[in-house]
Amino acid sequence: MAIYGRFLVDGEARYALIDGDTARFVDGIFGKVQITGETSPVAELEILPPVTPSKLMAIGLNYADHAKESGLEVPTVPLLWIKASSAIIAHNQTVELAYPEHRTDYESELTVIIGKRAKRVSEENAADYILGYTNGQDISDRDIQWSESQWTRAKSFDTYAPMGPYIYTDIDPSNLSIQTKVNGKIVQNSNTEQLVFTPAQLVVFLSAHITLEPGDAIMTGTPFGIAPLKAGDVIETIIGDMKPLVNPVKNAGR
Repeated sequence: MAIYGRFLVDGEARYALIDGDTARFVDGIFGKVQITGETSPVAELEILPPVTPSKLMAIGLNYADHAKESGLEVPTVPLLWIKASSAIIAHNQTVELAYPEHRTDYESELTVIIGKRAKRVSEENAADYILGYTNGQDISDRDIQWSESQWTRAKSFDTYAPMGPYIYTDIDPSNLSIQTKVNGKIVQNSNTEQLVFTPAQLVVFLSAHITLEPGDAIMTGTPFGIAPLKAGDVIETIIGDMKPLVNPVKNAGR
């Protein structure tokens, strides 16, 4: 398994292999990876979001326990919407609640990172198009979501898509613990065994309609236990053995 991070170095975004406490820089992660020989302590680097996708896609009601919690039927086809890529923030960056008076929920989500161009791929080959996985948060303004038939606006405010900190390759996504902690308390606690549509099935479904490009990301849904956030909270997204994604929360200035 390789672990890739994306960092700000002298004003430039650069990828690196994570080797313990050391970042070993590489010339990109899509296609053949070339190690440059340059290194740096990870602790001295500013972490960036792991990708800047052309498309950030999200899937709704994709955990059986969350569908039950919501009082809704499990979908027979994936429920898709697009989140604006401008909503993405990195590990340790702050979620800014656009409307503090609205109910705005956390949603921890296993996030797929596409590794190569995918168009009408088969389920047998779908895993070949997945570079790896990372932690994601689909922050959602429920007041807006419940008032509109389309969900993009409710889920695309700046800072409403924390992602990272790293990309992990060669992970089996079929049996990963998935948790959210808010202020140190576990508030979501499930397993990807609850997924209705697997990452491979999602790649097949999406690539049949939308050409997926390297670096595109798919948030695969959230389990049972969603609830509102407030200023002063700290969210931790913990999936499998991946390094947790941590984000503080504050009210946005308007």
